[in-house]
Formats: sequence, C-alpha cells, structure tokens
Amino acid sequence: MEQYLELCQYVLKHGQKKADRTNTGTISVFGYQMKFDLNQGFPLLTTKKVHWPAIIHELLWFIAGDTNIEYLVKNKVYIWSAWPYQKYCQNKDYLGETLKEFNEKIKSDHQFALKYGDLGPVYGKQWRNFNGVDQLTDLLTNLKENPFSRRHILSAWNPEEISNMALPPCHTLIQFYVSEDKRLSCQLYQRSGDIFLGVPFNIASYSLLTIMLAQVLGYKLGNFVHTLGDAHIYSNHLEQVNTQLKRTPKALPKIIINPNIQDLFAFKFEDFRIEDYNPDEPIKGVVAV
Repeated sequence: MEQYLELCQYVLKHGQKKADRTNTGTISVFGYQMKFDLNQGFPLLTTKKVHWPAIIHELLWFIAGDTNIEYLVKNKVYIWSAWPYQKYCQNKDYLGETLKEFNEKIKSDHQFALKYGDLGPVYGKQWRNFNGVDQLTDLLTNLKENPFSRRHILSAWNPEEISNMALPPCHTLIQFYVSEDKRLSCQLYQRSGDIFLGVPFNIASYSLLTIMLAQVLGYKLGNFVHTLGDAHIYSNHLEQVNTQLKRTPKALPKIIINPNIQDLFAFKFEDFRIEDYNPDEPIKGVVAV
C-alpha cells in the first residue's frame, strides 16, 4: 500500500489549510489518483489494522439497497451511527442517551431502529432505486451482454434526493471497464476523501466489489483506480498519519471468496475470508460529523 502512503506524503507537502463543514479543519489538495493491480493482492492497509469485517458488511448493506443502520449495528459496525444519533439528539424523544446507548437501542428494538436508524436515500437506495432505476441490476446485465460499452456507470449522486440524505455521497460515481482479454477494472470518483479514516475503507470496498463482480460474470481481475476530488487530512488526524508514515508497508493479504456464489445478491458475510493479513497495530481517530 505504498500508494496510500504516497498520498499522505503528497497532501502533507502540497496541501493547503482549509476550513470545513465540521469546523475541524483540514489540509487539503484537489485532484489525486491512485491505481491498484488487483492481481497483486487485496489492497487492505497494512500500516494500521483495518477492521475488515466492517468493509464487507457495509458493502453487502449497499448491495441490498438498505439505508437503515440496524443491520450494521447488529453486526457490530458503527461507522454510520453518528449521523442518525446526531439527528436523534434533536428529537423530543431523546432522553440523554450516549451514542453507545443509542446503538444498543437500535440493536434491541426494531421499532426504534425503524424510527431513528434510517439515513435517508443514501448509497444503497441510489444503487438499487435511482428514481425508479435499479442501477446495480442494469450494470450486471450490461457488463455481461455488452462488455466493451463505455457506459458501465453506477452513480450515488442524485441531486433530487441530496437534501434528504444524512450525508451526501462522498464516493459519487463508479465506472467499470472490460479489456479485450476480459479483465474487469473499476474507477471510483470520490468527491471528498477523509484520508485517515475513510479512504482505506473506500479502497478496499470498491476493490472487493470489483472482485465480486468479476467472479459472478466470469471475468479476470484488472485494476482499481481511485480518483479523489478534495483529498484531505483532518487536523485531528495529523499525528496518526505521521505515525503511519514511520511504518513499513507489509505484503498485501489475500481475500478468499466462496467460488460457488454466482449471483451478486446471494453473497453473505460467511462467503469471505482474509488470509495473510499481518498489519501494524490499530490507530484510533475521531470521525468528523
């Protein structure tokens, strides 16, 4: 994952200080691209331990078209909880619960989850129902029937529904490409990238989606290309980033997927495992909401 460390170094060297929506402050650059050959290993960060089960659960949640954090919380994934919790704290039903207590209520009370756990029409909604269009199903059909098309697009940016989302999509547009020798590649355009917390997840998530699609379509693996718009390091993550830059990247792990699954919508968490993942110890950081 030298590409990731090079991104960190570039932003620290060339970035400008910018105020931001969260009032945390960032060091930011505009426009940066990384490329990962998916045949060289699964691009999961090794200079800090990444909670890879959360990546798999979140991606399955997107694919299912789900927008409620209940599934995630029940599987001990809390990366989306801060946004509905923030909204709940402004509600008359709020009784002073902590975020941890809020998550426990989401986990144990289905009606509470239905009322307070929804994020609005975020990624899963747009992937499966973009103004009535199931983009993911259409993508699968088009990749299979017309592989060399230049229109293999998946978009999460729906201007009509942005105001109803807890958080407008950061990873906004995904394009797939099939080469003459039937290698499937993916390029993600990400309008906003939290380099310390978010970007390692995004790299692994869209690489995994590409690997899953390649399996069910019978294609070989190509590249994952990650294009960032506003690539930033939050001011309260500078120490953590510098700690990583002192570490030496290790060999990439392998992701093993159940070869019997030939339907993208049939994958379950148990169909995945990571092998030879030997990262450095985790580094904690606070998410900016």
